Amino acid sequence: METKENQYHIALFPWLAFGHIIPFLELSKSLASNGNGDIQISFISTPSIIKRLPPICPPSLGARINFLSIDLPSVNNLPAGCEATVDLKDGEQTQYLKIAYDLLQAPVETLLHEIKPDLIIFDLINCWIPDVGTKLHIPTAFFSVFATPLLAFVGPPSEYKESNTTRTPEYLTSVPEWIPFPSSLAYRYHEAVGVNEILNTKDATGLSTVDRFVKVIEGCNFVLARSCIELDGDYLNLLKDLYQKPVFPMGLLPPPVQGSSVKSNSGDSSKSSNSEMFDWLDKQQPETVVYVAFGSEYKIGIKQIHELAYGLENSELPFLWVLRKPEGIDESSLLPSGFVDRIRGKGFMCFGWISQVEVLAHSAIGGSLFHSGWGSILEILFFGHSLILMPMIIDQGINARFLVEKGLGFEVERNEDGSFTRDAVAKAMRIVMVEPEGQQLRQRTTEMSKSIFSNQGLHGDYVRKFISSLGQLLS
Repeated sequence: METKENQYHIALFPWLAFGHIIPFLELSKSLASNGNGDIQISFISTPSIIKRLPPICPPSLGARINFLSIDLPSVNNLPAGCEATVDLKDGEQTQYLKIAYDLLQAPVETLLHEIKPDLIIFDLINCWIPDVGTKLHIPTAFFSVFATPLLAFVGPPSEYKESNTTRTPEYLTSVPEWIPFPSSLAYRYHEAVGVNEILNTKDATGLSTVDRFVKVIEGCNFVLARSCIELDGDYLNLLKDLYQKPVFPMGLLPPPVQGSSVKSNSGDSSKSSNSEMFDWLDKQQPETVVYVAFGSEYKIGIKQIHELAYGLENSELPFLWVLRKPEGIDESSLLPSGFVDRIRGKGFMCFGWISQVEVLAHSAIGGSLFHSGWGSILEILFFGHSLILMPMIIDQGINARFLVEKGLGFEVERNEDGSFTRDAVAKAMRIVMVEPEGQQLRQRTTEMSKSIFSNQGLHGDYVRKFISSLGQLLS
């Protein structure tokens, strides 16, 4: 590798989901801004993804971040124009997006050979990057957009290499034996059934998520975690033992208040597109509104939508509900009869795209009822809002247990089958937002937001420490 006198060229290549793309972009910006001009970034993705990214903020970083587009191959069963998971009608199509993504191995190898980066930072799905890096003599680093406690729960790759090992959902419902300290990390059974299938089922690509995980951890030179010792130090230190290779905390990469939203399909990313919503927020009392959203990936069912609607109504708290209409559902049946009229003035419904960070930054927001996705957790706690947790899929159950463990969230009570009642929703909302029972939680959230989640200096120090280690890591 050519020596560049402490100047480094780093290529980043995320999976085609905005829950991955945006953290990779924030990492790119943090590396570029904390590198004293010594870090040059190449951000690799498809043309459609790059067009939907927010503008680089501050603009001065633009000279250090170069966006390289690479065309996604067309494959059977993947609709034309679908270049991200959010473009897909259902989760079943994700495997075909993975097929197209895996077909990028050869063109990405050609691109990397041309640009000759000093380091490749990659994602879970493109598990073939370590092989490319080895062939081109370029070190590789796996950057996990998932929470460190989840990685610790999953454990070492060796746990999944025994060909005769059969995993069952029950396996996921207790704290793993390799976690040596007190922990509450475990899935509920209704969560474990879906998670076990996702982890272990080979899809149309011929690989399971576990297969990709093993290839990634064993193949990379080191691991980068969206983590900090102040929040999850026990789990972070455990990862180093489980992986038997360097694990670097990169801080939590807190979002800037401006310039961090993803453009909608129409390219609109300004407040003007949701002026009515912001006008309504402007009329609410400070820190009283509950922001309700379940992300762009999870499509909530009609029965759950109705029960949630009644729960919001029964809470008697002001709320802003961002609801993505399920495929094939007529708008007339999307909400309970008369709901919109009954909540008029007290609640606000938004059915289109919004900038979540801009909403969370509004002074009227005081809490969030949401799916417990790690990216949303960090954004909400950045602004010091209280957490009402309703995990739905994949990593979200473990994230919720961790937040409760840390005294930072309250989980909506669920039935054994995972369903919830309107009473449970309303009760959780009131405890977190207004009841004396939630006072300690609200206070702890405020304190940790200031000391950890919105502490830009703290997280910048982690990135600067990593940059200072690059000379040794890449030698």
